Amino acid sequence: MSFLPIRSLVIEEHPFKRLVATRAFQDLGLGDVISATNSATAMEILKSTGLADVVLCSLKAQCMQSLAAIEELCASGLVSSIIICSNHSADLHSAIDRMLTLHRVKVLGYVDAPVHPSTIKPMLEQFGRNTEMPRPDTSRPAIITLFNETELKEAISANEFRAFFQPKFNLVTNVVDSLEVLVRWNHPRHGMLCPSDFLPLLSSFSLMDDLLFTLMEQGLSFLEKISHTERLLHLAFNVQAEQFSNPDLVTKIAGLLDKYQIPASRLTFEITESGLLEFSPRVLKSLIQLRMMGSGLSIDDFGTGFSSLERLCHLPFTEIKLDASFIRDLDNSINKRAVIISTLALGKSLNMSVIVEGVETESQRASLIKLGCTHAQGYLCARPMSSKQSELWLNSKRARFNNA
Repeated sequence: MSFLPIRSLVIEEHPFKRLVATRAFQDLGLGDVISATNSATAMEILKSTGLADVVLCSLKAQCMQSLAAIEELCASGLVSSIIICSNHSADLHSAIDRMLTLHRVKVLGYVDAPVHPSTIKPMLEQFGRNTEMPRPDTSRPAIITLFNETELKEAISANEFRAFFQPKFNLVTNVVDSLEVLVRWNHPRHGMLCPSDFLPLLSSFSLMDDLLFTLMEQGLSFLEKISHTERLLHLAFNVQAEQFSNPDLVTKIAGLLDKYQIPASRLTFEITESGLLEFSPRVLKSLIQLRMMGSGLSIDDFGTGFSSLERLCHLPFTEIKLDASFIRDLDNSINKRAVIISTLALGKSLNMSVIVEGVETESQRASLIKLGCTHAQGYLCARPMSSKQSELWLNSKRARFNNA
């Protein structure tokens, strides 16, 4: 199989195990493989040579130091994903997944030593599927570029922030009836930037409303353009909870809908659960107004924030988006299956649809269908696409799985 250029790092203190693991990567056709005896040495290497796409390291039994070393490595920002040699229980692996995800590192899986090419091959394939955006230049250390308020405002005015669309699909029929609107920054010097590069700054400068209206203009224009073939397609926009405190927000949204002659019922606004810990009468009023207009409201990343059940009781949601963390290693986790079944039952009782995020494989799809899930979002269907790519995809491959 041919992989994307993947930069791999093997961390193993035992010389023979280190050699075997390194050769396992090389036997799969990966030429850029480096090795180190411990995580401290590995970090020094990465600081001078740049980001590692995939790291292989060991979590020793009853060794707190090895866990601390893995966390420190992942917290450094020098690692994209990790494969861990471990024979611990599935529930402990699940907790480790969550911990490392908080450091923005994806756990591709757990393996036994010695490492064989056949074992890590599907994990490297998974990394390839998850490579949504161009990866950083690994010839130098990753650089976090800070933009000032003026640059961000100018970028919004110049339409450098572009709407990308990712389908939501029916797991059983493959039919797509909705697209989530995501954002990328087409920077004139730095190229295409992902949300983590700029959203925190936009939020700190109170520019999230400006971004939302820009994306709505592009999204509604896209709906208008494809209306002759996709009359029932819906759009979902991400909104931070505090944005609903803006008294002009709903009026502006209504104005845009009127401009493009698109009914509010074709829009859903997704709100991250962690942003709902506190809400004011002004926020609640805006949510009620949007529901009265006919728009849907979705609680995003459900199960990862606080007071989930209380928020479902007090806020007028129409949809629950179950966080992707609940479908990782689904077949081996009784707890995750129980959470999914309970969420589906909760959604049915509250008359809310349930969408599962992060579906990437046919195995996950089959397991979710058995549990009673019908709607999902993830790379199995399609990755986020530009408006032009989305139009071509809808015309030629609508409702087909992306098996690339």
